[in-house]
This record gives sequence, C-alpha cells and structure tokens, in this order.
Amino acid sequence: MPPSPANASPTDPPADPAADPAADPAAGTSPGTARTPRTLRADYVIIGGGTAGSVIASRLAEDPELSVLVIEGGPSDLGREEVLTLRRWLGLLGGELDYEYTTTEQPHGNSHILHSRAKVLGGCSSHNTLISFRPLPSDWDEWEAAGAAGWNAAAMDPYFGRLRNNIVRVAKKDQNEIAADWIEAVKSALGVPEVVGFNDRPFEEGVGFFDLSYHPENNHRSSASVAYLHPHLKAGDRPNLRLLLETWAHRLDIAEGRAKGVRVRTAEGEEVCVEAGREVIVCAGAVDTPRLLLHSGIGPRADLKALGIDCVLDLPGVGENLLDHPESVIVWETHGPIPDNSAMDSDAGLFVKRDPEHRGPDLMFHFYQIPFTDNPERLGYERPEHGVSMTPNIPKSRSRGRLYLTSADPEVKPALDFRYFEPAADGSDYDGQTLVDGIKLARKVAAAEPFAKWLKREVFPGPEVTEDAQISELARKAAHTVYHPAGTCRMGAADDRLAVVDPQLKIRGLSGIRIADASVFPTMPAVNPMLGVLMVGEKCADLLRGTPAPAPQAPAQQSTAPHHSRTEEGGDA
Repeated sequence: MPPSPANASPTDPPADPAADPAADPAAGTSPGTARTPRTLRADYVIIGGGTAGSVIASRLAEDPELSVLVIEGGPSDLGREEVLTLRRWLGLLGGELDYEYTTTEQPHGNSHILHSRAKVLGGCSSHNTLISFRPLPSDWDEWEAAGAAGWNAAAMDPYFGRLRNNIVRVAKKDQNEIAADWIEAVKSALGVPEVVGFNDRPFEEGVGFFDLSYHPENNHRSSASVAYLHPHLKAGDRPNLRLLLETWAHRLDIAEGRAKGVRVRTAEGEEVCVEAGREVIVCAGAVDTPRLLLHSGIGPRADLKALGIDCVLDLPGVGENLLDHPESVIVWETHGPIPDNSAMDSDAGLFVKRDPEHRGPDLMFHFYQIPFTDNPERLGYERPEHGVSMTPNIPKSRSRGRLYLTSADPEVKPALDFRYFEPAADGSDYDGQTLVDGIKLARKVAAAEPFAKWLKREVFPGPEVTEDAQISELARKAAHTVYHPAGTCRMGAADDRLAVVDPQLKIRGLSGIRIADASVFPTMPAVNPMLGVLMVGEKCADLLRGTPAPAPQAPAQQSTAPHHSRTEEGGDA
C-alpha cells in the first residue's frame, strides 16, 4: 500500500524531531534556489501499513531503542465505521479507499474484473471479508519444495499461535438459517463432513461456518491494524513508532548495491526522502510491491530499457508468477426474503477433493446469502430481488500471469495479465473444468433438502445450460476474483532465475531491503491467504530482529474427518 504525510491524524504517535522542517537543515531554502526535499530518518522504514506491514511495525516497535516509520498510502481506519464494520465490506469495493486495478484483455475469461486493493491502514485486512484459515501443511510444504527453505509446515505452523487477531467461528447469533440448511444439504448430497472450527486441525474436505477475524459482539473487524496497531495508537505507548498516512512511495533510493531509503509524496504534493538506518521492508502488496521495484529500476532489464527506466538490478522475476484464486458463480432466486442475521453475508464454505492423488482440497465454494450477479448482469441476466449464490473457486489454479509497466510515469497503473483459463500446451483447461465440476456439484446441493425448500429457480447459468462446453463458457465469462493476487516477487532458491527474494526475504543482489507480503508467495495456498500473509509478517519480524523462530512442530495430518472447535461462540485462536 502507498503511505502517509506529515499531516498525521491526532491518533498518530507524537511526531519525532525529524518530522519538523525547522529541525532539518536540508529542508531550508535560499532565495532563488529550489527547495531541497525534506528528509526523515528511522532505523526501519516499512513501505505499506497493510496486513504484513502492521504486524512488522508493531513487533519491531516492541524494542524502545529502535525507531520505526511506516509509510501508508491511505488514511487511518481509526473511528471509520464504514471500514471497521465487517458487514459493510461490499461498500468499500470501488470506493475512495480502493486503488481499483483493472485487468488486461482475457481471451479465455472475463476482461472486466476489477481488482480491488485497499487504500487504508490495515490494507486488505481492512477491506476484505476476513475469512481466516491457517495455511494447510500441504501449502507450506509446497513452498519449501519450490525453494523456500525453512518455510515448511513444521517451521511455519507455530506462527499461527502468535497472531493477535481475534479469530473465531461465525458466532451463533450470526449463523443464518439458510446457511445452516445449506450445510446440511451439502452433507447429504455430497457426503462431505461438517467442520466445526476450520483452524482446529488440517482438512482436505469439509463444509461449515467459517472462522473469521472479527468481534461478534459489535461486528467489528479484527484486522491487522486493529489487532497490531490500534492498541498502541490509542495508548500512545510506542513513541518510537511513526505513521506517515496518505503518502505515496514512488521510488527506492539505491546506492552502491544497497537500499538507502525511499522517495515519497505526501497528499499535499511534497516530496520527502525517507532514509533507513538499518533496513527498508517493502509490504505494499502483490501489485504495488513489484510496481515500486520496477519504477526503481529493479526488474527485467529489457522491459525497463524499453520504457526508458535505468536498470539498477536485472531481476527478470519481478512481476512474473502472478497468482490468484479465480472463481465463478451459480445464482438462485429464493421464494422470498431470507433472515437478515449474518456476519458478512458469506459466512459458510465448502471444500472438496476430486482427485484422490491431490494433496489438499482442489475445489472450494463460498456460500453467499445474497444474489451475487455483477458479472451475470453484464451477460444479460437479471438480478432477482431475493437470492443466494455458490461460488466454485479454484484453490490451485494452473494460470500464471504477469504484472508489467506500460509507462515510466509512477502515476500510471501497471498492467495485470492474469492469463485466466489459458489452455495448457496439450489443450486441456484444468481451471475451466474445475468450474464446470463446481456448477454440477452445486446443482446437486440445490436439489437436496433442507436447502431446496428455499429455492424458487436457478437464475445463472440457468437450468437449460447442461453441456460441459456451455457451462464452461458462461462460467468463464462470469468469472471473478476473491482479491487474492500473489506471487509477483516470489521467494526461491539461489539457482531459481525467477526468484526475487531468498528465504530470508532479502531481495537478491541488493542489501538493506526485504519484501514481506503476498508477492513473495512461491505458490498459492489452497485456502484464503490472509492468515498466511500475517504469518509472513511475523516471521519477517523474527528475521529482522534475529530472534529464534518458534520451536518447530510435527506436521499434523490432513484429515477429512469431522471435528469440533474450542467454542461455539468463539474465543481467541
């Protein structure tokens, strides 16, 4: 995420002397001379106050001898009910707190997808539905197999216990009757076990109410900013932690193979140099992290040269390996309105394992207590007044896309080419077939009681659409995202030509800088990745401080058996 200016909100920590132009000789001007950019300094400079950045800032500031400065492009979320209230998440998409990235033409999918990226403290954890899964053992082990030594399940799972977020199962008062009936129908139609507490132990199949990072008593988020920053902003007990809000980081300062700091622009248009005494940590997300690197001359030499950007470090993997969790939708009209209680209108989900050789689930669904028809409406379908939806989702998409610049102007958004549903060399379409399988399974669920009694008719794709080719075409045209871009600065081994960071999260060929956000993911977790990003932040803080990692644990076995959570209403995870 981009950062904030010296016009910090009243809730920000007291400004240090370096924030005062009068205290900085470099900020002065002489008659007839141009103003020299003001300089701010801190031991650690964190670019992006989002999901991982909030964790790292809070952890580093635990040491009162260290100064920590966070640069965040959006405003604070303190006191903003439209952000803090979880059920209002849909109203944030496409609004003033959204960077609104678009996709390039997608010949095999939907070219109209808007990739929302949050422009607010807390990043996408202040913007999304806060569905909270610890990554499965198979996800972490896949990372290590891809060259991320030390990121296996045994090493990473203990970080889940460190998270400060209030991770609880959807509270009883928020469990909608239609969602409960849907769960029962899934169990009878598909033979999938109910999971009561998705984070209690690993799973490969299961249906149930999600675990969320929220406070059920007031429907407030337990986002990264709420859990890691708000307590200190309110108490004022971290004078060594400073936030620069509504400030855009547009170029890294690099000299003699080391990142010295970053150039930023405040909301008022002032250019400021921010210097790091120890390290710069880039936590701007899977879109803005590679974007910043490319504009700083770090990336594929030929691409940078074509735009007139001087190449400081030739790293061909910057912007490559763009990952996502694509999904489509099946929509039904209900006989009338459904009960209104909910945590965030998509409170339950389903995981299925179609391939017995696959490790982990290979098909996932969100159940929406609303008719999710944005893309079907574009195809000519009408939104019913009352309805529900299931969204077949691809946990391990085969698509590998690319992010790249189209201009040397940092204000111009990068191009995002996800290459959705691009056929393999042999002509097969794993992702498209996953959607077809999902629509067929969803129809089985719709025919089963007690869910069937709620449904009046199938709206999209429509009961007349039965052939695989028809289902695939419509499902791909109506496909959308659940806002999980990742992988664009992937972690890998020294012999991996396209790896951008090493297992210590250091940028290859450059000192004084690390990356910690979803861009470092070598592969996509099968589950919603927010907790994975938080855990990356926790591990990065350990790497920076040189503190021992939590004691490794024997990896748990993934199971399809039903199990029970710590409490029905939920407590701290």
